[in-house]
Amino acid sequence: MSFISEFKAFAMRGNVVDLAVGVIVGAAFSKIVSSMVDDLIMPIVSIFMGDKGFKDKFFVFGDQAFASLAKAKEAGVPVFAYGNFIQTIIDFTILAFVIFLMVKGMNNLKRKEEAAAPAPEPAAPTKEELLLTEIRDLLKK
Repeated sequence: MSFISEFKAFAMRGNVVDLAVGVIVGAAFSKIVSSMVDDLIMPIVSIFMGDKGFKDKFFVFGDQAFASLAKAKEAGVPVFAYGNFIQTIIDFTILAFVIFLMVKGMNNLKRKEEAAAPAPEPAAPTKEELLLTEIRDLLKK
C-alpha cells in the first residue's frame, strides 16, 4: 500500500472526519461564547465594577504608572496582567457550562430514544439448538 493511499484511508476514516468537524465547530462556538462574554455579560459586570471589565487590569513592577495595559507593554516594562487571565477563566467557565448543558441535553434525548425503542425480540433458536433441546429432553426422561 502506498503512502498516499494509506494517508487517504486514514484521513477518510470516520473518527478523523468527525474530529475535524468537531474542531471547526468548536472554534466557531468559541467565538460565539467570547462574543457573548465580551458583548453581553461583561457590560453588566462593568456596571458593578465601574469600568469595562477585567481585560485592562494589570500591575506594573516598578514605580511607573500607565493608563492602560497596552501602553505599559509598549513601554516594555514588566507587567503582571491578571485581568486578561481572569477574563480567560470567565470565558472558559461559560464555555464549559454551555457544553455541559449541550451534552446533558443530548444524553437526555438519547435516553428517551433508547426507552422508546422496543426491545428486540429474541432470535429464533437455530436447528442445532432445537436438536440439542430435544436430546436434553430425551435424556431427562
